Amino acid sequence: MRHVSVSPAGSPANLAVVDAPDQPPGEDEVAVAVAAAGINRADLLQRAGHYPPPPGASDVLGLEVSGTVVDVGPGVSGWAPGDQVCALLDGGGYADRALVPAAQLLPVPDGVPLADAAALPEAVCTAWSNLAGVAHLAAGEWLLVHGGSGGVGTVAVQIGAALGAHVVATAGGPDRVERCRALGAELGVDHREQDFVEVVREASGGHGADVVLDVVGAAYLADNVRVLATGGRLVVIGMQQGRRGELDLGALVARRASVTGTTLRSRPAAEKAAVVAAVREHVWPMLADGRVRPVVHARLPLAEAAAAHELLDSGDVFGKVLLVP
Repeated sequence: MRHVSVSPAGSPANLAVVDAPDQPPGEDEVAVAVAAAGINRADLLQRAGHYPPPPGASDVLGLEVSGTVVDVGPGVSGWAPGDQVCALLDGGGYADRALVPAAQLLPVPDGVPLADAAALPEAVCTAWSNLAGVAHLAAGEWLLVHGGSGGVGTVAVQIGAALGAHVVATAGGPDRVERCRALGAELGVDHREQDFVEVVREASGGHGADVVLDVVGAAYLADNVRVLATGGRLVVIGMQQGRRGELDLGALVARRASVTGTTLRSRPAAEKAAVVAAVREHVWPMLADGRVRPVVHARLPLAEAAAAHELLDSGDVFGKVLLVP
């Protein structure tokens, strides 16, 4: 097999394609010939040495792939060689062959090209598990999605709209704001020019956001609390602009609100399997009828992983960047 190695941890220039022996699938595992691998910000952090894989996971980058099943291990049922799939991984996606826990496989949705399906697993599982599972987003509620132009954000906007929420998305620049609106956001906020607290408060008639999905972190903490409605839920899934911030407990208590932080990669296998099963039940029908679709910014060859990382880090990406072996 060919996979991308990073040695030593650091800059994108340290990424290189190397050869390694194929490993057979183990108990309850499936081997997938990779058609494409999605790139996530977690990969950039791991490459830089700031986000080690959980115990037992591959140290090869890549948390989601699409492709074709080529072999199944002992104990696997429901999957067979030739099946077209996409998958949530613990690691190992930047390769032409990946081993996947069978419980983290999904069929490629009807109407979605095989390679583009690699843009779905990590983003959809993150968005669904937080919007539906953590925040209990309901129809008619106001949802604020920060980073609406990102990999998770583009999916969260679509899922929120499909659930019947009033979706507001932040993005950088008028063009990106309009593209978020095209995905289903009722309102877009140009965070370079506008105050999202004022925009949401005005649009909602003073109500505020029932749910905030945040990838920014510390820099937005105070304003995220300010924008919450009574009973609002702030869900932090990223820390792109800081890990530490000052929380006004008085403002939180006055709103009877909550702040939750979550991550997906380090969850136990049984929890990931439950998330994948819920996504297949609830989100896959949204893909089948067109309410949700993958948003792919660029597809680059596996050998150009360094350029792909630089592209994602540039801030110019709308949606996902894929590596194609």
